[in-house]
Amino acid sequence: MEIERINENTVKFFLSYIDIEERGFTREEVWYNRDKSEELFWEMMDEVNDEAEFEVEGPLWIQVHAMSGGIEVTVTRAQLSPEGDPLDSPFGPEDTKRMFQPSSSVFEDDETSMQETDEKTFEWLENMFVFPEFDDLIALASRVMGYEVGTSLHSYEGKYYLHMTFNPELMDDSRKTDLFSVLSEYGTPSNMTIHRIEEYGTVIMDSDVFTNVQYYFGK
Repeated sequence: MEIERINENTVKFFLSYIDIEERGFTREEVWYNRDKSEELFWEMMDEVNDEAEFEVEGPLWIQVHAMSGGIEVTVTRAQLSPEGDPLDSPFGPEDTKRMFQPSSSVFEDDETSMQETDEKTFEWLENMFVFPEFDDLIALASRVMGYEVGTSLHSYEGKYYLHMTFNPELMDDSRKTDLFSVLSEYGTPSNMTIHRIEEYGTVIMDSDVFTNVQYYFGK
């Protein structure tokens, strides 16, 4: 887990989906199971307290971003009015956020609680994986031929980036998780955005990566 202390009242941390699985949770539990998301959150806050000396004091605002490789969480101590009521959220309306309430000390937005938000807002539609060697993709290709996924392959700074897009009508989250597990044996989830890769990297294959790799390099 990567932790960044923003200021006295705010800390940010990133937890990859591999980190989540190593802690005994699944992606689906984090987003849709209230008890599990609360349990994971407080485990992370214990680590944040140990590493960044950020103690939980009073109510908190929590902002959660779903990213291709994991979740980014920003935690801010709520500022209170003289009457002891929490002031407005520090996150602007343009922020993509999900507020949740791990305990009675955490306030949640009426329209964006983790359990009540429309799931489509945070639908799992893409992933980015990075591979240090092209041979890793050759070994991978034969194992993922049956998955319904859109793919493109790019090179950037000496590494290979595989971008995947999912059609939720063709592939449910359970099957995506299976694919994610296979990919993790050969590559690493990346927080690199496709926009940056397209701007600064080089396109190697613009579609059907697994099929093309298997056709040209498979044995």
